[in-house]
Amino acid sequence: MNKTFRSFSFSVVLFKKTVKHMTTFINIFIRKILSYSFAMLFTFTSCRKEEVEFVQAPSNEVLVANSSIAGLIKNTTINDGSNDNIIDKANCFNITFPFNVTVNGISVTIASETDYLIVEYILDESDDDVDNISISYPVTITLDDYKRIIVNNSSELSNYSNNCNGENQPDDDVECLDFQYPITASVFNKDNEILETVSFNSDNDLIDFFNYLNTNYIVTINFPINVLLLDGSLIVINNLNELETTINTHKNDCDEDDDYDYNDDDCNDCNPEQLESLLTSCSDWTIDKLERYNRDYDNYYDGYTFNFSTDGIITVYYGTNTDYGTWTASGSGNNLVVVINVPDLPYCNNNWILHEISQYSESKIDLRVGDNDRMRYKNSCN
Repeated sequence: MNKTFRSFSFSVVLFKKTVKHMTTFINIFIRKILSYSFAMLFTFTSCRKEEVEFVQAPSNEVLVANSSIAGLIKNTTINDGSNDNIIDKANCFNITFPFNVTVNGISVTIASETDYLIVEYILDESDDDVDNISISYPVTITLDDYKRIIVNNSSELSNYSNNCNGENQPDDDVECLDFQYPITASVFNKDNEILETVSFNSDNDLIDFFNYLNTNYIVTINFPINVLLLDGSLIVINNLNELETTINTHKNDCDEDDDYDYNDDDCNDCNPEQLESLLTSCSDWTIDKLERYNRDYDNYYDGYTFNFSTDGIITVYYGTNTDYGTWTASGSGNNLVVVINVPDLPYCNNNWILHEISQYSESKIDLRVGDNDRMRYKNSCN
């Protein structure tokens, strides 16, 4: 009997301890659940508050798909295809570096934009020949949205160039200003209610984003951002209204050079100091091209050498003879006027316009007036 009672008493004590431990465990578990739930509720409330604040952002900070400013931003990031028109005569794509061409029988590797000048110099060697540029296929072209396509022959290339707007026709790209990267934006997806931050490091990144932007997204650009103008100056932009005004104000500041005349803007950066430095640092210039009054006088001054001094004097030697004259240069860019006056050499004399300074295989200074008068000096000293 005593043994049975002791056994019962032990069981009661064990039961009480078990109940006490279970109660403690349940209390701790409940406290943790409540703590976690409170944290989740706080986080959810904070996120919802952030999302509500984002959705209710001022209208001049929210970028809407298909809006005018969205179109302007996209057009500013479009790839400009006009810089290689001397090769492909197409404004809406570039041929991707490097590639090879044959220009009037001369093989040229195009590895950068500078090499387009080599093509031009070869084409300019003579006005009396039939120019020919042959592309070595296959080549890769980069479209206006930066998509790359392999082209295997001239027919395939024509299929793409036929889709361009054509020479001097209006197109969408804005070439006179550029964005400074990186640019970041906050994007809220109304479908899944996810808010995230995206970063753009190039025009390619930005145009890829705009190609997929639709009304399901609410986008705010994180201002301020910088816009680089054609003259090298920076404008700080603080909201979408300022950005739209800036693009509209400056989008026509430049000649987008969408024509196929590679000879029309060779002296954009020419100045009298550059011309004087070249002319006076080399002696014994000769004339390799001379056209006056619609007639060819290329050989008229064979054996004549021309020397230009910084005081505006020209000294001309031929055989045992010496003639003297004057020269001046004024203006800038494609309106730089070079006045040559050597009384005994009338075909040299004119108020010439500096057309081009070429320093490819040798130095050449090309002077023109209209379409009929041309004189080109050359020298191998540089």
